[in-house]
Amino acid sequence: MVEEFSVFLASPRGFCAGVERAIETVKLCLRRYGKPVYVLHEIVHNKHVISELAASGAVFVENLGDVPQGGVCIFSAHGVSLAIEQKARELGLRTVDATCPLVTSVHGMVEKYHAMGYDVLIIGHHKHPEVEGTAGRVAGRVHIIATELEAEAVVVADVKKVAYVTQTTLNSNDIIGIVRILKRRFTKIKGPKSNICFATQNRQDAVKQLADQSDLLFVVGSKNSSNSNRLKEVATLCGVEAYLIDDYQDIDPTWLLGKKRIGITAGASAPERLVDGVILWLQAYGTVKVIEMDGIKEKIHFKPALLSC
Repeated sequence: MVEEFSVFLASPRGFCAGVERAIETVKLCLRRYGKPVYVLHEIVHNKHVISELAASGAVFVENLGDVPQGGVCIFSAHGVSLAIEQKARELGLRTVDATCPLVTSVHGMVEKYHAMGYDVLIIGHHKHPEVEGTAGRVAGRVHIIATELEAEAVVVADVKKVAYVTQTTLNSNDIIGIVRILKRRFTKIKGPKSNICFATQNRQDAVKQLADQSDLLFVVGSKNSSNSNRLKEVATLCGVEAYLIDDYQDIDPTWLLGKKRIGITAGASAPERLVDGVILWLQAYGTVKVIEMDGIKEKIHFKPALLSC
């Protein structure tokens, strides 16, 4: 018996403006400066993107010392600390800053509040490169808050001079309880409602809509992608069976048993061709009717970066 699947595609999904800019920055640098160019850490968190750029001549390194003097070194979309920028100058590297402009705006908030004498609380995940880079924009009086317990325990110099920012790729549910505690403890605290970027929020809202139509949902994205993990969390909170997959090869056919309505979205660093691959894989198991969901059309684009020094 041939299965029949209705496949619902989230809109928007996949590449956001910051990811597009970062990838185009690497490609432009390869064309303009020649091979190789070096990238500090993963330019974005997607193994397929990394493999494709590496095949084109990009070399991904974990330490600035692995870049030869005079080499072109690109900072990833997640941003870096002031100490990294300074070390790159000391090593004589030619740097290109591919930090997402929305992350850069968070850096600006941290630097502004810190200059005003505030303790700055960064709501986000410990060890995430965006959070580490943001915390490293200032020296002292900066704290990373990942849980409500940490929000209850954080100690500041002056309870009247406290501000907060948030990691751009969080789920809004990650923030609500923490901010509530901080506002109770520090009644004069300053900060935004959140710094979750528009693309992250749009994709999470699209998953909520997708969940209403689906009895199984695939999030295409790499396991170390924060925004992709948050999309899976949103789907699960909506009561839908959801899986985070790098590509179609991660799918267990038993997941399809009894499922007729399949939702598919993709994290902000996942190429659309990976979504196409999932649809082709499904077609091997039955007839597939693809339905594109209505959603926000994102029109923001950022120009790629070039050498800053």
